[in-house]
Amino acid sequence: MKRREFILALGGAAAWPLAGRAQQPTTPVIGFLSGRSPDDSVDLVEGLRGGLGQEGYVEGKNVAIEYRWAEGHFDRLPTLAADLVERRVVMIVAVTTPAALVAKGTTSRVPIVFVAGGDPVNLGLVTGLSRPGGNITGVSILSGRAVA
Repeated sequence: MKRREFILALGGAAAWPLAGRAQQPTTPVIGFLSGRSPDDSVDLVEGLRGGLGQEGYVEGKNVAIEYRWAEGHFDRLPTLAADLVERRVVMIVAVTTPAALVAKGTTSRVPIVFVAGGDPVNLGLVTGLSRPGGNITGVSILSGRAVA
């Protein structure tokens, strides 16, 4: 899968929880939690917006996105995640493995879509690939190296 397709798929996956809540009169708010900085996440943010747009959601029009950036200071993630939960977001998009792990540990109620490196089962994010379990699902960026 090409990077652009991956990012668009992430945005589409982020819209799934919104479909079940689409009849709410208020604008849904998505939480975006990242261990990175805004400058390091331009492609991911654009992909999220693009995927949401494919599902009919436009930031600032019929959906809001609350961004929280740890900017490499992973010790900030618990406070940032708790803030999103307190804000009553309809879902959390967690970018980076540390953000995904913190989001999972912060709430069992709010749906979480993660982007993580490594095996999500071994990381403890999900119980299995075919049935992630709980309130969390996502994509993992696994890469292998050919041995000659």
